[in-house]
Amino acid sequence: MSLVKAKKHLGQHFLTDKKIAEKIVNSLVHTDQYHQVLEVGPGMGILSDILLERANLETFLIDIDDESVAFLAAKYPQLGGRLINGDFLKLDLTAIFQGKFAVIGNFPYNISSQILFKILEHKDHIVEMVGMFQKEVAERCASKAGTKEYGILSVLIQAYYDIEYLFTVKPGTFNPPPKVNSGVIRLSRNKMETLPCDEKLFWRTVKGGFNQRRKTLRNALSGTIPKDKMDNHPFFDKRAEQLTVDDFLKLTQHLSMLMQA
Repeated sequence: MSLVKAKKHLGQHFLTDKKIAEKIVNSLVHTDQYHQVLEVGPGMGILSDILLERANLETFLIDIDDESVAFLAAKYPQLGGRLINGDFLKLDLTAIFQGKFAVIGNFPYNISSQILFKILEHKDHIVEMVGMFQKEVAERCASKAGTKEYGILSVLIQAYYDIEYLFTVKPGTFNPPPKVNSGVIRLSRNKMETLPCDEKLFWRTVKGGFNQRRKTLRNALSGTIPKDKMDNHPFFDKRAEQLTVDDFLKLTQHLSMLMQA
């Protein structure tokens, strides 16, 4: 089998260090809650090799790269229909997985945010995600209130998942090496099955607050609720980055009450 050539337009950087690959796969720790795992962008299969050794896991692979898929089909003939040639962002996950499952991958940097939003879209089914992202993105997801990295993704992810920044991976462990460090994070679905507030309003509030993060929430959220309906709640005089996830949930409850008044 000839090796797959990394394609710049697909953001491919193939991991070459087997010890790091093992460390990533071993970071799947909630396997008592699911038995199926989807690897996104397997490339030449350095993670897949280890995943397929796990007797307790039924592994699925998806890659958008025709060359990678042909390589993987020859390497893992036993996969059959569990090797998918397609775009994870467009994949109908509910047609493949009926129950709970996990997602793992060395994700392309250029679509990191879209991948994370896709995971949030399927939060009721995706119990766990272990992923390698650009270090800056990984840190942003795990950042807390009061930091400049804290933003929309931080709040939305942390509303539904417990997040851990696991470890940093240097560029030299990839072919071709990226220009930046990578970071591996784990998302574990939290116990909150439904938010204690209107979910759509919560998303609007978080996005509205951070889209104008230099402004106080009284000004940043004026497109969501007219200023003359806002009261003297102390959250309105803060900026979005000063509110914790729990604060945003409470603010959304308060906004719902004001809107109904």
